[in-house]
Amino acid sequence: MKTRATPIAGLLIVELDVFGDSRGMFMERFHEEKFHALGLPTHFPQDNHSRSAPGVLRGLHYQSAPAQGKLVGCTRGRIWDVAVDIRPESPTFGQHFGLEIAGESGLMLWIPGGFAHGFCVLGDEPADVVYKCTAVYGAATDAGLAWNDGEMNVAWPLNAMSLPSDGLPLLSDRDKKQPGFAAYKANPPVWG
Repeated sequence: MKTRATPIAGLLIVELDVFGDSRGMFMERFHEEKFHALGLPTHFPQDNHSRSAPGVLRGLHYQSAPAQGKLVGCTRGRIWDVAVDIRPESPTFGQHFGLEIAGESGLMLWIPGGFAHGFCVLGDEPADVVYKCTAVYGAATDAGLAWNDGEMNVAWPLNAMSLPSDGLPLLSDRDKKQPGFAAYKANPPVWG
């Protein structure tokens, strides 16, 4: 198990050891001592699992108080996972990073608090996404940003998705109405 830096400070790719043979494969998705040695969090009071159909895009979501870090992996299918730095004091404020994560790739993304997160399903099979959170869900500070905001200009790989005939990803009603980055910058939350 090891980590790889991304161009955005604090955002890390976690590479797991995958052991496979003709029977299948095995990997440790979490190991407290190894995570501690790598400088990763080891306390995750909430674990989430979502299943998304082909063509689905979820995000961009964040929670500010308490700030919620996420350790994101995929156990089935393939996703394009995206984190946007929304920490106003950060030198990479407004920049994003994306990574393909597949069920047996052995990759996860560590997203600290202060980032907006989202993903889309690649290909034509459903994707199961699992993520550990450093804080429990808090509806009062749960918020989001528009997935297609022109200023953030997230490079979603729409051509790798199984999209409906209108060519747009499948979004929740909530995600269809998220504000843009300009509104966020005008009134950023207090991170805690």
